[in-house]
Amino acid sequence: MSNLGRSTGMFALAVLTLTVALAMPAYAQVGAVKDGWLVMKIHSDLVDEDVLSGSNIDVDVKNGVVTLQGTVPSEAGRARAIAEAKKTDGVKSVVDQLKIAPAHDGGKMDKAQDKTAKAADKAEDKMDKAADKTASAAHKTGRAIDDGWIKSKIYAQYMADWNTVLNDSDIDVDVQNNVVTLNGIVKSAEAKAKAVSTAKATDGVKSVVDNLRVGTTR
Repeated sequence: MSNLGRSTGMFALAVLTLTVALAMPAYAQVGAVKDGWLVMKIHSDLVDEDVLSGSNIDVDVKNGVVTLQGTVPSEAGRARAIAEAKKTDGVKSVVDQLKIAPAHDGGKMDKAQDKTAKAADKAEDKMDKAADKTASAAHKTGRAIDDGWIKSKIYAQYMADWNTVLNDSDIDVDVQNNVVTLNGIVKSAEAKAKAVSTAKATDGVKSVVDNLRVGTTR
């Protein structure tokens, strides 16, 4: 083979290697998939699923094994949640502990809160057309802005920051009656501030309880 041929072949191989590396998630380039990344990725895949409207799913990951807990509105919702988790790169297996419960099965108090929230939304829409556009965009998925949607939405936003400030974070997001509680570990004060501000800015969130600790995950 001529020197020109060797040079051309080496260049093509270098381009292919670079292309594959850029297409791979950051976690795959540095080693094993992080459990915290998997939690965020799975929730980000669930947030736009219409069949999961009214669900409230907890995703727990340990050494690549995913456990799904919480409620879904139907068997179709259960099947979709499991399928989305199983297809995620880095997931070894999925343990299904989901329960089927009617959407918005929160009793009279929750229904009253829903009515109050809707009334507030209508008033805000009249006062701020920009806010109306944001809310409309959020509703395009067909999922209501309830506790389950808020949880998945926050995780989806966290994932967007995984390669920057939230890298190596292990955050647990709990939502009850639109109040968000953040537990877990972040690597810096900057990451802690980012996690809290992102949660506060999410549609439907009333307030955020910050229990995050700054440290390192194993």
